[in-house]
Amino acid sequence: MDSLYFSYPDQPDSLRNINLTIKPGERVGLIGPNGAGKTTLFLTICGILKPTRARVMLLFGKPVVAGEFRPEIGLVFQNPDDQLFSPSVWDDVAFGPENMGLPAVDVEQRVQEALSLTGVEHLGARVPHNLSGGQKCMVAIAGVLAMSPSLVLYDEPSANLDLRSRRRLISFLKRSGETILISSHDLELILEVCDRVLLLDEGQIIADGPPQQVMANQQLMEAHGLEKPHSIVSVISNP
Repeated sequence: MDSLYFSYPDQPDSLRNINLTIKPGERVGLIGPNGAGKTTLFLTICGILKPTRARVMLLFGKPVVAGEFRPEIGLVFQNPDDQLFSPSVWDDVAFGPENMGLPAVDVEQRVQEALSLTGVEHLGARVPHNLSGGQKCMVAIAGVLAMSPSLVLYDEPSANLDLRSRRRLISFLKRSGETILISSHDLELILEVCDRVLLLDEGQIIADGPPQQVMANQQLMEAHGLEKPHSIVSVISNP
């Protein structure tokens, strides 16, 4: 995307002059304080929100059109309850492939593969809203993966997870074969999973580079409402 801007009716320039290229296979973290524009950027990339203006906005060589269904990009919501709505886990994961018009045999194969990849194949018959937070998170991811996306956007994926579920999520993300963009306040997760980080504040990209380099800059982090991750502090103070 090149020179992208977005404004809400009561909030002008929620995104300002965003210039961003993501290469296939990259694992990119998106950090910044509350209200920085992270979720707005995700919704714009997905075509849910229409930019106020943009010079160029392409996804896999094709212009992004607001409201157009693009199965090659998937968004995992911050709150799985906003994403899970079917009477069973199987039905939820099958929803995307079914709406892609795939034959029943292909839908079944994709559901089985997505449930297996996320480690929740044993939950297929369960009611989604009776699951734990960690289980809901992985089922929501399975629902996106069933559409075989090339790019997956994760909005605060570790929010409200216990330590075991968070560790399972991190292990999954590190094995993930898709290009991924992760928005998170969990900076240690970003350090473990991502090879590039974007610092967003007041709708602008302030920094773009290796996570260890960007997040080790204490002055930069504090100027934008963030703290240097403890693991980086520990390494520097105890060489």
